[in-house]
Amino acid sequence: MINLLLVDDHTVVRQGLRFLLSQQLDIRIVGECADGASAVAEVERLLPNVVLLDLLLPDQDGVATLRSIKTVAPITEVIILTSYFEDDLIFRAIKSGARSYLLKDASPQQIIDTVRAAARGESILPPMVAARVLQEMQQQRNTPLDVLSSREREVLTLIARGRSNREIASALTLSEQTIKSHVSNILSKLHLADRTQAAIFALQQRLVPLQEALNPDKSQTET
Repeated sequence: MINLLLVDDHTVVRQGLRFLLSQQLDIRIVGECADGASAVAEVERLLPNVVLLDLLLPDQDGVATLRSIKTVAPITEVIILTSYFEDDLIFRAIKSGARSYLLKDASPQQIIDTVRAAARGESILPPMVAARVLQEMQQQRNTPLDVLSSREREVLTLIARGRSNREIASALTLSEQTIKSHVSNILSKLHLADRTQAAIFALQQRLVPLQEALNPDKSQTET
């Protein structure tokens, strides 16, 4: 039996999904949520096998909700079911642990098949989404840093050295707001979820020696 939690702020959408999925003998709807905070709380309480999660929630970013769900229940599989097809959302969701990414125009059978696949630990991506993901992987493998400007590389390097936005602003003689904008651009261009992933990426690309990242105070003193 697949225990499933529905998360969408539209009552009609949840009702439709409940009607569709509750007809399946191997799927049991254990709860419904209309916002991210209650979704995380219910996942922690119910430990469902699968969560169907919308990305546009009234209280917080759906990707942030996804990351919180994976934190409190790492074995729970999350399927994104949304109307949004922007590259940034797709890559952020997948990098944050989404098992599959479905659009709301998916057929009923596609939704059912994706829920069952997720419960088995398998991923299903619509052809358009799969093509975007493959293209992005190829681009990042070939020239992962070419998408960044020279200033953004400088900022990324300092992030990996453990510098705060204020410290980066001071080091580069820029305003803190400008640094925030650069950080946002870096995360968006590289499809990373947060500064931690950005720092790991910088280490993988050898922008910063590992020893410097492990000893940020020493690197700041030296620079």
